[in-house]
Amino acid sequence: MSHYRVAESKREEFRRYLEKSGVLDTITSVLVQLYEENDKPDNALDFIKAQLNGAGPDPVDSEALRMELADLQQKCNLLMGENKELRNRLMQYEPLPDAGPAK
Repeated sequence: MSHYRVAESKREEFRRYLEKSGVLDTITSVLVQLYEENDKPDNALDFIKAQLNGAGPDPVDSEALRMELADLQQKCNLLMGENKELRNRLMQYEPLPDAGPAK
């Protein structure tokens, strides 16, 4: 009987954790959406996954963002190289102030 209470208490603790983190509300909401669908999807699991992942980025958007990121990183690297080259050229005309006057 004592073992039953321990298992029940762990189960209750886990249920409170799911409730507190909003998991139960989210899953309930998705299941209600599935229930209220007039045209039930062929694959209920795919429907649930899509609803749960609805807040995430669209795979097409993700790919576009990856491509934009790669392009911007390349541009940044080019600009940093150009900046370094221009600084080196500037140093030929304006030596560092701590170098002091040349004798």
